[in-house]
Amino acid sequence: MPLYSPDPNETMTPLRDERVAGSFRDPSGFVFFREGQLYRQVNSEYRENFELLTSSGLHESLVGKGLVVSFEEVDIPPHDPETADRILKPEEVPFVSYPYEWCFGQLKDSALTTLAIQKLALEHGMSLKDASAYNIQFLKGKPVLIDNLSFDRYEEGTPWVAYNQFCRHFLAPLALMAYCDIRLGQLLRVNIDGIPLDLTSKLLPRRTWMTFSLLTNIHLHAASQRRAADKGTTTGGKGVMSKRGLLGLIDSLETRIRKLKWSPGNTVWGDYYSDTNYSREALDHKRQLVSESLNVMTPISVWDMGANTGLFSRLASERGAYTVAFDMDSSAVEANYLECRKKGDDLLLPLMLDLSNPSPDLGWAHRERMSLRQRGPADLVMALALVHHLAIGNNVPLSDISRFFGEIGRALIIEFVPKEDSQIQRMLANREDVFPDYDRAHFEKAFSDHFHIKQTSPIRDSKRTLYLMTRL
Repeated sequence: MPLYSPDPNETMTPLRDERVAGSFRDPSGFVFFREGQLYRQVNSEYRENFELLTSSGLHESLVGKGLVVSFEEVDIPPHDPETADRILKPEEVPFVSYPYEWCFGQLKDSALTTLAIQKLALEHGMSLKDASAYNIQFLKGKPVLIDNLSFDRYEEGTPWVAYNQFCRHFLAPLALMAYCDIRLGQLLRVNIDGIPLDLTSKLLPRRTWMTFSLLTNIHLHAASQRRAADKGTTTGGKGVMSKRGLLGLIDSLETRIRKLKWSPGNTVWGDYYSDTNYSREALDHKRQLVSESLNVMTPISVWDMGANTGLFSRLASERGAYTVAFDMDSSAVEANYLECRKKGDDLLLPLMLDLSNPSPDLGWAHRERMSLRQRGPADLVMALALVHHLAIGNNVPLSDISRFFGEIGRALIIEFVPKEDSQIQRMLANREDVFPDYDRAHFEKAFSDHFHIKQTSPIRDSKRTLYLMTRL
């Protein structure tokens, strides 16, 4: 997580000694901040498993394969001395994201990473005790496990206690996205402990009953859970399974997940740059202006809101800024992620986000999962060809847009599209124009309440204007 200056008006990573709100469920340990630095406390009850994790070579192997974040032991006072065994300083991820913000490819890669970790753990006499998608984050463009305490000693004959959770967090949403509708991945937002298997079974088409791995891991699994609930028993962690059988289960899950496919199609925004009213001269000039603004500001972190396939996001990541490219279109985000993976772009993170309904704070006491705003502010926000969609498409007042951008970014590159533009003319073709204050003068006035306008640059061969602003 990025570290921020102690401005009382900002939402920021804690600078005092404070336990991370979402780190309370595991008795093995927890993470906390002290003076802006992230640490993990290992509790005494986890000592034996932690020593096995390191002495068996499992952790070294996982780090070597890029499957888990590294850590170093540090000699500092613990956050909770009564329970502490030792303190770790883990490698930090630049931006915390959540499964309901991932595209299909990101969730699939995260599932395969989790299974690869479990197989490697079994080779070293350990097993994942949980398989939460929230334990996966993206580091250097790839999914990695961030919970170093997720492993227990493996006992021959015991089943995988995290199997149920893996199916809810990974297999269920991937199957729904692949067989039904890509938008069903958003069910993870209202089911933060994974999509219930009985619901998944009801939603999947009947033909999935003919696929053995979905039959057993979704449909029959859901039926066994219903029977157990009727009897007042549980299905997790019970029974006997040989190690060979467990490895067979992991292989079966891996094979099924690899076969699940979803390809970006032609959506409203998926092919935006090939179907736009920008001329070649206008697009090239816009790229030039954005590049010049980035050179002036030299941000460390950039949020590109409405990034589409990342054409302008890459202008920031290529300059060394860690860039999060947000868009609401599944096809655009998937295409962006596949391009990042192909090119090995480890400074660009594409994510799903509807800016008119951004990720809220969720979970126990509204504190387990952070809202978008709580994960900011970024050094610089880019809002290119976006404001008219918020102001006219979603009826958001310009003053509210200005205030929100002021909360999530210290600087802003923003494009104003006037009503004369053909894009807005199409938006207003079938609705009444009830936006008398949507013009350049009102735009500049609204944004001047929260920003200092440093540069104003008309985009050649268009009616649009690009602004560079810094927060007041």
